[in-house]
Amino acid sequence: MTGEADFWVSSGHHLVDRSEGGGLVVTDAFLSAYLARPELMPPDEACPVERGLHAELLANPRMLVAQEALALVADADARENFALFLAFRDRLLIHPTLESAWLSLARHGAGNTPPLFLQHLTHLIARNAFDDVADARVLRAAECFWRPQRVTFHEGAVLLADEETIAGHEHARTHSPLMSMLGGPAVSELEILTDENTQSYHGRSDAYDLVYDLTHPDRGRQALGEAMAILTRHLLGFSPDYHPVEALDEARVTWFLSLDSDGTTFGNRIWAGEALEEAERGRVLALFSFTLPDHPRIMEEKRGREAFAIMGSTADRMLRIKPQNLIAGLPLAPDAG
Repeated sequence: MTGEADFWVSSGHHLVDRSEGGGLVVTDAFLSAYLARPELMPPDEACPVERGLHAELLANPRMLVAQEALALVADADARENFALFLAFRDRLLIHPTLESAWLSLARHGAGNTPPLFLQHLTHLIARNAFDDVADARVLRAAECFWRPQRVTFHEGAVLLADEETIAGHEHARTHSPLMSMLGGPAVSELEILTDENTQSYHGRSDAYDLVYDLTHPDRGRQALGEAMAILTRHLLGFSPDYHPVEALDEARVTWFLSLDSDGTTFGNRIWAGEALEEAERGRVLALFSFTLPDHPRIMEEKRGREAFAIMGSTADRMLRIKPQNLIAGLPLAPDAG
């Protein structure tokens, strides 16, 4: 990695190799890290077949495992977990890079790939894509690609806080009488990323404890748009430029992509010319305009057309971005790979 300061160490980027083109290449160490996960580690009461299979895979994580051998594992959950890991491993190994494997999942469907595996793969590829990015706002915005966010509206600001971090604070509050007495949203106990503390981002990036102000006047939604373009460009070799807007010129829009399931719902209604209700408008967190690039991987009839991207929150104020939509949501030509 060429960045001045390391960040997102938990992505496991130190476990993979790189191709001459800069893509990530699977290693035995990378595959073995999955076998160390609690879902795959045999418990004390595991049967001899389960323990033996796990030991063999640790020694050779690329070994072929016959269905007949897997069927001999006594515990049904263990059998399923091994099967999911092996299917994911095999899907990665047929591609020259992890980026090409991710693109295949994005364009052709993830199938039975566990969401946790896809999130981890996104995290790892993002670490490669953002290696030379120094802007802490862009990096914090990019965390939303693999970390669900809790949305809080406070004094006109839209704040995004890491859901898992918030859940940890709420658990601590439940078990602390003093914190329970203090009350207030758990997000108030976290620090908002500001111009004054951006220098601390790299050193604490794996803590996921900085709140993102999506409505920062200069760099809120703009930094998210830049993050979207960086990831897309890394995966496809090109990207639209995403410009945050307050409203859409519906007469000129010929395509849209959504960043999440709720955005899809709202986008479809806007596309159909329907007006969103007031409560629904409040759940639209970001709108971006962009022009479909004049690139051979874009459908010829769509090149140069105006389009928009939309991001929404759930009714219970959660944001779950689907980064694969940045690829699948573009009108790529059938032979674009």
